[in-house]
Amino acid sequence: MVKNFKLIIFIILGLFIFFVLLNALKNNNNYLPDKISQDIETSFTARLLYKNDVVSLQELIQNNDLSIINIWASWCLPCRDEHVYLLNLKLNHNVNVIGINYKDTKANAKKFLEEFGNPYSQILLDPDGTKSIELGAYGVPETFLLNTKSRKIIKKYIGPLDNVKFDEILKIIKNEKI
Repeated sequence: MVKNFKLIIFIILGLFIFFVLLNALKNNNNYLPDKISQDIETSFTARLLYKNDVVSLQELIQNNDLSIINIWASWCLPCRDEHVYLLNLKLNHNVNVIGINYKDTKANAKKFLEEFGNPYSQILLDPDGTKSIELGAYGVPETFLLNTKSRKIIKKYIGPLDNVKFDEILKIIKNEKI
């Protein structure tokens, strides 16, 4: 009798834990603010990847009407997937693409660009990730489409670029240049 009672308690407790954990899986753990800031702080400074110069983001975007800021890392697998889209933007659509290398080493970043190509006009280093966070990034990859005259974010893409996002960027570029 005692053995059966213990078994029943054990089964009930196991089912309770199972259903609590099952219910927790239904919760969305994607915590994004309801409103993404439309302004971007361009006065921050960082070192360039291929030079030891310290420049501001404002210096890199000031001569363009439209710029794309892409936060990436060599260790980021989705960054590899979206890289072809960035190359296409740079080569075929003459867009100013600024890269921010996030929590990476110079050697790994350079090796990544040698292997996959360099779509960036310039690359800023962000070894501890604080510069990217100041811009409003949550992780990598993230891409900001920026009106550089007003310093307003036209569109922010969280996650890797894909065909749908790429087509949307092309439409925005076409409308902004008219």
